[in-house]
Amino acid sequence: MLEEIKPHIAELRSRLIKIVISFFILFILAFVVWKDIFLWIAKPAFDAMKTSNSSEMIFTNLVEPFMTAIRVSLYTAFFANLPVILYQIWKFVAPGLYEHEKKLALPFVLFGTVMFIIGAAFAYYIVFPVGFKVMINFGGKDFVAMLKISEYVSVALKIMVGFGIAFELPVVTFFLAKLGLVTDKTLKDFSRYAIVLIFIIAAILTPPDLFSQLAMAAPLLLLYGLSILIAKAVNPEKEN
Repeated sequence: MLEEIKPHIAELRSRLIKIVISFFILFILAFVVWKDIFLWIAKPAFDAMKTSNSSEMIFTNLVEPFMTAIRVSLYTAFFANLPVILYQIWKFVAPGLYEHEKKLALPFVLFGTVMFIIGAAFAYYIVFPVGFKVMINFGGKDFVAMLKISEYVSVALKIMVGFGIAFELPVVTFFLAKLGLVTDKTLKDFSRYAIVLIFIIAAILTPPDLFSQLAMAAPLLLLYGLSILIAKAVNPEKEN
């Protein structure tokens, strides 16, 4: 039994090493231009703060700017490394698939990356402008907005990654249906549980405020409905 598992462990280690090496290279490149990336991430907050009593971000810890640079570089490397991650995952499971299933590798990587980017862009261009403006100006002119750079970056990047992962649902459904693992009936029967899970996931992947959670839960519900239609088109439930 152990001898049978060893080749799979070696293959997994090889795939993980390739992912780590590419991630490290991208991290170094991102660290060189971290300030430009940070200013882009912070732009929605700066725009929202222009309507309040402040338009600046602060730090209260001596190493906070450096740790912010590290965090920005790590997340940027993750975003840029996503095609490599998806490709290596597919190559790891490919030996157990049929030849026609192995041909799905390129579409899986392509559409997986595209949907992640769309999800992150949805958070940045749709959720951020409205959400930050509402939260920063909630107290009116009686409060001064002084955002810590580390806290803002943590919240913003967490939301972007959360939306990116959420938007992978149709892609995952398509390939599971293509492999015959799910049907439209499977997803319909699971829908009542899916709704509860969606709100739980939204609560976990977003900050503890109602707007962010609803902003993620709403598109997730729509994506789940889209996934049912995708499964119906790819692998519909066959009548007995």
